Amino acid sequence: MPGPLPNPTKGRSRYAASRGSERSGGNRRLIVLPLVCEDPVPDLPPGRDWSDAEREMWEMLWEGPQANEWDDSFAMAVAMYVSHTSAVLSSQAAAWHAQEARHLADRLGLTPQGMAALGWQLAPATPAPVVPLRGA
Repeated sequence: MPGPLPNPTKGRSRYAASRGSERSGGNRRLIVLPLVCEDPVPDLPPGRDWSDAEREMWEMLWEGPQANEWDDSFAMAVAMYVSHTSAVLSSQAAAWHAQEARHLADRLGLTPQGMAALGWQLAPATPAPVVPLRGA
């Protein structure tokens, strides 16, 4: 089951009506996500010391395409994803950490399956201009 829908009436919501383009296909809406999120990155939640690698992952996630659809209520889920993923990658995790990281990744739209379940699609990348080689 996907996470909460963005709330455009919430004063401090990251949601903005101008984000993404929506298309209807039958009764399902498709949201095309911009390739980056330009909203300010929220602070990591207090309560533990965050490593530099975790801080980097936090910023990368909040600057990524999926963050365009996250509002403030997603901060704790993203923090838990960062914590569990960090534990898995550092070989400090039990099996349940990996399972939680996988479930959170789906719910946050960080996997192809999660994006499909949420009705999200990445905007096509703009191809770089072709520059002919000298002498060609």
